[in-house]
Amino acid sequence: MSEYKSEFLRELSWRGFIKQMTHEAELDAYCASGTPVAYIGFDATADSLHVGSLLQIMMLRILQRHGGKPVALMGGGTTKIGDPTDKEKSRPLLTDAQINANIEGIKKAFMPFLKFGDGPSDAIMVNNADWLDKLGYIQLLREVGVHFTINTMVKQDTVARRLAAEQPYTFLEFNYLLMQSYDFLELFKRHGCRLQLGGSDQWGNIVGGVDLVHKVEGGKAFGLTAHLITTASGGKMGKTADGAVWLNADRKSPYEYWQFWRNTEDADVGRFMRFFTDLKQEEIIRLEALQGAQINDAKVALANAATTLLHGEAAAKEAEAAARAVFSAGASSDSLPTALVAQAELDAGMLVAAACTATGLSKSNGEARRLIEQGAVRVNDEAVTDPNAKVSSADLKDGAIKISAGKKRHALIKAG
Repeated sequence: MSEYKSEFLRELSWRGFIKQMTHEAELDAYCASGTPVAYIGFDATADSLHVGSLLQIMMLRILQRHGGKPVALMGGGTTKIGDPTDKEKSRPLLTDAQINANIEGIKKAFMPFLKFGDGPSDAIMVNNADWLDKLGYIQLLREVGVHFTINTMVKQDTVARRLAAEQPYTFLEFNYLLMQSYDFLELFKRHGCRLQLGGSDQWGNIVGGVDLVHKVEGGKAFGLTAHLITTASGGKMGKTADGAVWLNADRKSPYEYWQFWRNTEDADVGRFMRFFTDLKQEEIIRLEALQGAQINDAKVALANAATTLLHGEAAAKEAEAAARAVFSAGASSDSLPTALVAQAELDAGMLVAAACTATGLSKSNGEARRLIEQGAVRVNDEAVTDPNAKVSSADLKDGAIKISAGKKRHALIKAG
């Protein structure tokens, strides 16, 4: 369609989210009238979501901004199977206790982005264990299984690829499509939800749910997917050399989060502003036009806007000030990631390699030693080349020792 009637689809379109959708004209009409209800499911495979899930959360945020009601579905039931989509082998099975603990951690990631409550457009959070755990197997086969054909299921990309490669595809995994489709049916009946959103890798599962709602309830339901995001260099979104970029504040500090966005590749800045910020279209177009060294201004704008959404404006400004102090003046800042070390240990002398590991600049002392030998480590802005070098209380400046790995990663050691 050249122009959508609904503000929700118009914004998704100009921001570049839309990959596929079912019943385009009817979906547009649904989103343009009343209070559209849409959901996205999140399986509880870890105790926090990372930036790779932020695209989906932002779609719910945009929906709510335009008067829709977001439903964040926690996969307390589906996680017991594990989504096989695009996986070359079965996921490890988690216990109920692990899944419930992960859900408690994941809930925190949504709070900065969505308004929850009892109002018409307030977001709600539900757990599919509430119905899947009570669903009898015979009931599942009769109510759900009868509407799915093996002919169609084996044509799904993941299934076809595994079978072609003669890799195991368990019967447990084969049921995931039925479980996710049943989720849509339950949300349709319980909350009037008629739209499922997700990444394009979920297209087959989403269409299954759309069809099931129609076959069982005679209802009109819709699906919409967003593009899967990789970086311009082909890397996986939300992954860095230091591991995943988690959304929970206790897993990644505001400064580290700000730095992740500030270090965005030049070719990604424009589309990341569209996907991951609330910046207006006119401002994004202006920033996208910057060339040469000025593109750093766009990166700072991206980092500030993204960090403000998750951590608040004050934390974003503090992170920017810390970065300017570190990169421009060579100073240290209390906003940097900090490791506390016993005073006695500092008095006796601590290996620089151990300091790198303690602050998260390296995953192990061995890795830190290799960085030191490569000339990539500095203490208080002075290069360190001896892998057995130590820092001590004598190196404290304003109560801290600044440790740097490369040009962009910095942390502090303090006595405590």
